[in-house]
Formats: sequence, C-alpha cells, structure tokens
Amino acid sequence: MFIKKSPNRLRAVISFLLLTLLLFSIKLVLIQIFKSEHLRKIAEKQHNLLLELEPERGIIFDRHMRPLSTNLPAQSLYAVPTKIKNKNALAERLALITGQKKDFFLERLNRKKAFIWLSRKLTDRQYDAIKKMSIDGLGFKRETKRHYPDAELASHVIGFAGLDNVGLEGIELHYDKYLRGKLGWCMILRDAKQKGIMLEKEFVPPKDGYDIVLTIDETIQFIAERALDESFKKHNASGASVIVMDPRTGEILAMANRPTFDLNNFDDSIAGSHRNRSICDFYEPGSVFKIVTASAALEEDKVKEADKFFCENGSYKVGNHILHDYRPHGTLTFREVMMQSSNIGVTKVAQILGPELVYKYAKLFGFGSLTGIDLPGEVGGQNKPPEKWSKTSIGAIPIGQEVCVTAIQLVTALSAIANDGIQMRPYVIKRIQDKKGELIKEFSPQEIRRAITAETASRMKDILAAVVAEGTGKGAQIKGYRAAGKTGTAQKVENGVYSHSKFIATFMGFIPVEDPQLAIVVSFDEPHPAYLGGTVSAPVFKKIAEDALKYLKSMEEMELVDLNETKRVIH
Repeated sequence: MFIKKSPNRLRAVISFLLLTLLLFSIKLVLIQIFKSEHLRKIAEKQHNLLLELEPERGIIFDRHMRPLSTNLPAQSLYAVPTKIKNKNALAERLALITGQKKDFFLERLNRKKAFIWLSRKLTDRQYDAIKKMSIDGLGFKRETKRHYPDAELASHVIGFAGLDNVGLEGIELHYDKYLRGKLGWCMILRDAKQKGIMLEKEFVPPKDGYDIVLTIDETIQFIAERALDESFKKHNASGASVIVMDPRTGEILAMANRPTFDLNNFDDSIAGSHRNRSICDFYEPGSVFKIVTASAALEEDKVKEADKFFCENGSYKVGNHILHDYRPHGTLTFREVMMQSSNIGVTKVAQILGPELVYKYAKLFGFGSLTGIDLPGEVGGQNKPPEKWSKTSIGAIPIGQEVCVTAIQLVTALSAIANDGIQMRPYVIKRIQDKKGELIKEFSPQEIRRAITAETASRMKDILAAVVAEGTGKGAQIKGYRAAGKTGTAQKVENGVYSHSKFIATFMGFIPVEDPQLAIVVSFDEPHPAYLGGTVSAPVFKKIAEDALKYLKSMEEMELVDLNETKRVIH
C-alpha cells in the first residue's frame, strides 16, 4: 500500500495546535494578571464565611437596680435557597407555623442568594415546630430578643427596641447609642461542600451595650399606674397622665399615661397608645395656671393674702367677654380667691399686675419653653407675649386659657414653689454604666432658675395648703400629712369655641408641705360624667401620695436597719 504524504494537511494541523496554544496562553495571562483579584474574591466567598456576632444590648434598671428591660435568647431562621427542593411546600408550612403570608416566604426562597433570613427571633413553639421538619437548607442562628418583665409598666418612659435591637421609642431610642453596643464578627473556613469546619480565620469580639439606671422607682411607678388606671376606667376618660417628681432634685420617680401598651407586643397596640402624653401633648391648663398669677402678685408685692376682692357674684365683663365663676362669690380675700379658684378674683389680681408681669412670671415658671427632660418628643407649649394679647386676654391667660402647657411643665413649675422658689430640670436617667458596674456617665440635679424668692414660695405653700384643707382640693387630703395643691378644670376648644361637654381635669400638688418629697400632677382628658379636677384628679393624687409615702418610709426604715447592722459588724 502506498501512503501519500500531504504537507498542507500537516501544516494545517500544526497551525491549529499553535493557535489553540496561543489562545490558551492569552486566556491564562488574562486570568493570572487581569482577573486574579476578582477570582480570588469568589474563591474566598466560597471558602470563607463571615459571621456577625451580636452584642448584648444594655439593660435598663430602675433606681434600685431592678431590671425594667432584659435580653432573652431567641432563635432566628435562615435558608440557603439553592438547597431547598420544594420551595412552595416549605413556604406553605412556614406560613402556618409563623402566621406570616406564604408569598412572603416564597419570594425570599426564590432569591438567588447563598443566605437569606426567613424569620427573626422565633417563639419557642415556632422554633420547635420548624426544627422537627429537619429540612436540608434551613438553619438557625442564636440571637437575643428584648424582653420587658413588667410588660406595660413605665412603657412610655422605657420605649422599645425592634427586631434588630435598635431603639424605636423612649429611652430605648434616646439612648440607643449607649445601649446598642458594637457588632463583632468572625471568619469561618468552609470545605468544598460549603460546610463549616469551625476554624476561625479572623475574630473580632462584639462589644456589649452599656446599662442605664433610671430615676424611676418601680414601686412608685406601679402605685401611680394602678391609681391612674382605676380612675381612667371609672371616669371613662379618653386619655390620662400622671407624673411623680422629687421637687428637690428634679428626679422623675414615675411617669405614666393612658391608653398604654404592652412593650413585649408593641405591634398589637392601639393607635395613639405609644404617645407619651406627659411630654408631647399640650393643652389649656385651666385654673392650675393660677399659681403663676398668684406668685407674681406676692413676689411683686402688689397683693397681700388678706386683701379683699369683690367677685361680682359670678359675672364680670372683660372687654367684650363675660367672665364667669363656677360658683358665684361676693367678697373674698386673696387667699380665699385661690382657695375657691375664683376666675373673677384672679382676673382682678391680673389687672393690677398687667400683661407684662403675668407674661414675665409665666416664663420664669418655664411655660412656653422646653423643660429639657431627657426623653424624646417634648414640646414647649404656648405662652403668648403681651403684644399678641387681645382685649380679653387679661381675663383668659391668668386663669389658664389662651396658654398651652404640658404635664411635665406643670409639675416642674409646681416643684419650684415646693423647692423654695428654685426650679429644677426634670430628668429620668441617673447614670450609665458598663456590665461590671463601672461608671460611664452620671447625671446630677440641675437648677434651671430661681422663679420666685424663698419667702414668696413659703407664702404660696401656705395658700396651696389651704386649697387642700378648706378649698376645691379637699379630695387630696391625706391623714397625718399636710398637702398643698391646686385644682383645674379646663374647657376644650372645638372648632374655635369652648366646649361645654369636653373638659380636661387636673390636680397638681406636693407633700408634705413642711419638707416636700413628692410633687405630683394628675390630668384626665375628657372624663365623664364627672369632670372637675377636684372630683376626678385630686383623689388620684391622694392614692398615689398616700401609698408612695408609706413605701418611702419603709425604705428609710430598711436602710436604717442595714446601717445599724453594718455598724454592729464593724464594732
């Protein structure tokens, strides 16, 4: 057989092989030089798993280190979508267990990702049910869940944190940067089948959040909320607030509002229940504002307690407006004007003072300005300067109309009288500390200003004590103690006119008069059928003050026993 050689075919084969080699060489150069970094990152993603390490959120304590917020362990569900075979069936089963919609899970399972969250911070029941399914591609990651042991207690002060442990309301929001801490992370090596082999390549530990100690006393908070809740239901009110403050320091011992909500189930709360009415709702205060006019008259030496005023038998014309008293009065002394809360008597005192002085003392008592309390959402209310007064304003502003205040402003103003004329800044945070108890930041009592002299404050204390002993505030009397206070019943404004069916009932007072330990303001929005401050709010003051004083006395006795025991051990 004769085989004919073909040089052309040989050259073609060699050329093809050389061209292929050239192409492979070019590709290799491209991979090694131009795409090496990109491919390296892909390889790292395949073999390195970055895990975030969650810090423990700081705990919120009351003033006696009783926890008001804590952290509980919780399991969160994730998926590796590429490993899930029957996604439709899984989405349906997860929807039944968690209460989420099937479409929510299906959409997430269809994402082209190596890791996806399906449900964060499951309940124990949900976790057990999903774990029993034993489905390849599902996994759990241990996290922490915010828990509030007392549920509704002090809810508007504490606030709450969301799924990612980020503060959303109250202290949780306002001090989130201290409470949250800092994430840590670690790099885990994985084998070719993407299974972790638990070798830590890199590790940065999380930094836990700081703890916060409040001025709130859990027991006084409970006492205040119990009394407020009973009367809120009894008087069919649409809203209510109470604040208990130490007038000597400005420390808030209790702050509560109605309606309220469960901090552990804040998503299920009714509309408007998250609002801290004590600091963000402003309203015309009515007769409790008369402490401004009375203090100004005494401070400026325009009026003395025994000076007499004819109260026009209940009807008095101011500008083009007829001013009325709740009950008609003839001639009353200035002291009696305050005791009986005569609108006409106070207006006549204000006419002696003039608009400039009334406005001046309203500002000195803090009305129209923020108190500076360390909670989010505070509003400043309204205090009109004299140039904006109308002809009838002299008969309105001095008795608590045409001026808007908040509950926190009222208790702060009243505390100035209780504290010998010095107004203190209200605050709810005592200190911030780390997990070992080391101090990070401390908050101390802070004077705002002197509103009136100590002498005027003493005279006002005596007048306000008479309001409780003999006047409109008799419902606030407490056996064995001398209390001082002022009632207020304000008509609400609807469509530009004063309503004759909707009122705000307020009582504010302090006790004991000789050495005030507690200043309390109680306010109800639209109570009915009873609506007077002396009828609705004063008895709540009495309940809170009575129980709180007993509690404080028992605490003092316990501290004395502990001190004596310590001395005995030392000796």
